[in-house]
Formats: sequence, C-alpha cells, structure tokens
Amino acid sequence: MLFSNILGQTHIKNHLLKSIENGRIPHAQLFVGKAGSGLLPMALAYAQAILASNHTTGTKAHESCVTKVANLAHPDLHFVFPVNTNQRVKKHPFSALFMEQWRAFALENTYGTLYDWLAYLGIEKKQGNINVDEAKQMLKTLSLKAYEGGHKIMIIWMADRMNIACANKILKLVEEPPQKTVLLLLTEHQEHILGTIQSRCQKLQFPLLPENVISSQLIEDKHVESKKAKKISSMSNGDYHQALNLLSNLGDGTVFENWFVDWVRTAFKAKGNKSSINALISWSEEIATQGRETQKKFLGYCQETFRQAMLKNYTADSLLLFDAPNTNFSIEKFAPFVHQNNIFEISEALETASYHIERNGNAKIIFTDLSIKLTRLLHAKP
Repeated sequence: MLFSNILGQTHIKNHLLKSIENGRIPHAQLFVGKAGSGLLPMALAYAQAILASNHTTGTKAHESCVTKVANLAHPDLHFVFPVNTNQRVKKHPFSALFMEQWRAFALENTYGTLYDWLAYLGIEKKQGNINVDEAKQMLKTLSLKAYEGGHKIMIIWMADRMNIACANKILKLVEEPPQKTVLLLLTEHQEHILGTIQSRCQKLQFPLLPENVISSQLIEDKHVESKKAKKISSMSNGDYHQALNLLSNLGDGTVFENWFVDWVRTAFKAKGNKSSINALISWSEEIATQGRETQKKFLGYCQETFRQAMLKNYTADSLLLFDAPNTNFSIEKFAPFVHQNNIFEISEALETASYHIERNGNAKIIFTDLSIKLTRLLHAKP
C-alpha cells in the first residue's frame, strides 16, 4: 500500500512521511476515525514506508520489502485484530490463528469495518474481541529481534475491542516497547480504550473524506457515471466504505422507497388511530425479518431521505440530489413535514436505531420504538 493510493488525508500523509525523514517515529500512535476514512490503508502505507526506509531505494532488497508489505507477509509487520471462536478454533482464539483469512480480507477490504471482518469469518453474530490470550502473543512476538534488522511494526486494528485484562497486560509494552518497535492502534471508538493507554500514544484524528474525493475515486476506480458518483458521495457522509456499500446496493432503492413510503404514511396516520399503530407493528415485524446489514442500509436511506426533504423544504434546491426510483413518492409533498423542529430528533432516533441494530439488538423492538417516535415527530409544528 502506497501513500499515493490513499484517498485524501494529505496532511496526515505529510506528517507521517516527515516523521520518517526526521527519524522521529513515535513508538505508539493512535489513529482515530471511521474505518471508511482510511485508518488501515494509512497504517499499511506508513508501515511500508518505515520498513522500506531500511533499504536503499531501487535495490532488490527495497523492492522485496515493498512487495512483502504489499502482500501483508513481511516478517517484521505484525497484526492484531478482533476474533472469536468458530468451527475451526474452538477456544482461546487469537489473531495468529486467523492470519490467512485476515490477509485475504485486508487485501480486498482495506476500508472494511469490523462487521465486514466478522461476516468474512462467518461469526457476525458474535462479538469480536482482543483478549488476554492475544496480549500474551503480542508480548512474545515483540520480544524477538527484527528479522531484517530494522523496525518491528504491530498494527492493532479496532483497538477499542481490547478487554480490560488485555489492555492492562500490554500497558508496559505501550509505555516502553522494545527498541525500534512501532505500535499503531487503530480505532473508531477512542472512548472505549483504556485512558492509561491513550495517554501513552500520539493521537492522529482522521477527518471524514470530502465528497469530491469520494466521487472522483468512484469515477476513476469504479467507472461510475458522474451524476451517480456525486449522489453516492453525498449520501456516504465522508465514509468511503459506506460509498462502496451504496454503490453495490443501489438496486435496493425501489425496495427501500416502498418501505419508507409505507412507514411514514402509516406513522403520520397513527396519531390517535389504533389500527395504524397495529400496521406500524406489522411493518416493524416485516423489516425485522431482513438481514442486519439490510436494516442498517435502510436506516441510512431514511436518514438521507429526511435530509433531502429538509433541503427541499428550505428551497436549497442546488444541494438536492434526491431521485426517487419511481413516482410513488413526491419529495415536494413530503418536504413540509421535515423542518428545524424535528430533523435533529429524527436523525438522532435513526442513528440510535442503527447503533442498536449493529450491536445485535432485537430488531422488532428497535423498529417498533422508532416508528412510535416518528408518529410524534412528523406532527411537530414547524
């Protein structure tokens, strides 16, 4: 992975390159941001630049080093990531037991999420963890000398999944690692990492990607038509992983629109109408039968549709990208019901529902609760 292959984040690239040039590489760094903002690609590019700096550019040794890192097979590049038991690993799981799968996944999905990884392993209904067995392996691995005599690098992906026992066991390692050892902790949820570990790391905050960066990448790399790329980049909220999901699931638009139209119409009629409440419960039961990823994507579709309705209501037509797959739904007629007095609560309710779906909550209860909230919010006065 080269820095030139990473989307955006120019100031972070320059900062990391400068640290190598000046020979001032922090021993422990915390990369904070969405997976879709480029945490893993940046860590891989940084690791490649550090390891390759031990060799003269253009030599066979340099080319070999770059190739090995590109294949995630360099002997001085180590990975730690959340795992759990499966049919092959019955107990005491740790990263080294899943390295073959990890290489295949990471090479294919550098902007992938934790859910993608667990789904790749076929254990998406379990929680991925970095436990104390992992800590023992980390200490053992980093106690060995560097194979090529330079730096040793350990990338801890989704470091917030470390449990307390693991975090406490590696605290000394983070504070005083062996010479020429670099620890890169990647996280979407900094608040879940032990404070004593955070305080010993240099933190880099990854901002969300600009829309033009995402749309350009979709056009150049995925050969997406310009208008479609612009729409996807707007809906992705600065998250390239989300953009790729939207690209591969645009066929869901008509289905999502039908669900959305049924939902908001029934919710609007439900105030003081018992039969409509029953209809909302039935709607929730239907959505609950869908897969968790479909439910999350639908909630994202709802979030964007409400946002577009608000833009229409306040005549910000230059920002409007809404394009209904069929004529069953009119954004013009819906727009007056979305305004400054309910959009924030609606957005928060949708985000909360998505959060609980991602954590394997009861979908029927989540969507029923969301529907009842919507019946009140749609009737809020502008």
